[in-house]
Amino acid sequence: MDSKLFVIIPAFNEEASIGLVIDDIPVEVAEVVVVSNGSTDDTVATATKHGATVIDESRKGYGWACLAGMHHLGSKAIAKDIIVFLDGDYSDYPEQMLALTSPIQNDEYDLVIGARRKELREKGSMTFPQIFGNWLSTTLMRWLFGSKFTDLGPFRAIRYDKLMALEMEDKTYGWTVEMQLKALKRHYRYMEVAVPYRNRIGVSKVSGTVKGAIFAGVKILSWIFKYGFKK
Repeated sequence: MDSKLFVIIPAFNEEASIGLVIDDIPVEVAEVVVVSNGSTDDTVATATKHGATVIDESRKGYGWACLAGMHHLGSKAIAKDIIVFLDGDYSDYPEQMLALTSPIQNDEYDLVIGARRKELREKGSMTFPQIFGNWLSTTLMRWLFGSKFTDLGPFRAIRYDKLMALEMEDKTYGWTVEMQLKALKRHYRYMEVAVPYRNRIGVSKVSGTVKGAIFAGVKILSWIFKYGFKK
């Protein structure tokens, strides 16, 4: 299937890592969109220097940044194109991207999640709240929806038309789980691809703080229970 690849990278103060992320993205990608989520460092200048399209979203929140990136691509992407979401902290391996997009390009799946399996994770790359939160969330999704997800990893690929049909709305921490829950509800074809995961550059804005971890946990669980008991 002839489709273009677009990458959306939400970024808040990632000047030390964003250039590394962009440089490791496969050349097959048509456009890399870095969404500066109110960065106060040199994230914008660094991303621009490394060839990315940079847009600004001053409203703080992972979901806000992702929605801004989607809006930017609205005049460029067509139904069969593929959107890849990738973090800007260099914890993922961008060179693994084609392993996520190929099953969609071959029209075998609609959504592919990069699963951060324990055996492929660098020691310390995921905090205990992240590990426990992933386990609890995916366990509840399995009980309530018969889901086979094992991770809420941010490294993911989805067909553009399928993404737009989800009518994504979460503005902060619930973005990833919202996408997976809505994909389940709409009976999308999905799979996971085991990907390596390393310690991020810099401090996490979510799992690196008690407040962030708690807010993320509450938001994720609220989405699960909202859909779990929705007719």
